[in-house]
Amino acid sequence: MPETILTQHWRDLRRFWRGVIGADAYERYVDYLRRAHPDAPVPSERDFWRQKYAEQERNPKSRCC
Repeated sequence: MPETILTQHWRDLRRFWRGVIGADAYERYVDYLRRAHPDAPVPSERDFWRQKYAEQERNPKSRCC
């Protein structure tokens, strides 16, 4: 069954929004690891976010709060 234009627009909008808010960070990191370091272990999504937030706390850059 062909994909409707509305479905494609929704998918594109969702992908864009996830990029804006950073929700796709784990997927991008896994893609990077697989390309640049294929032998490196891939952390679980939970561990990734835990490490990311810990790094933000240690090294706050530009945040509002």
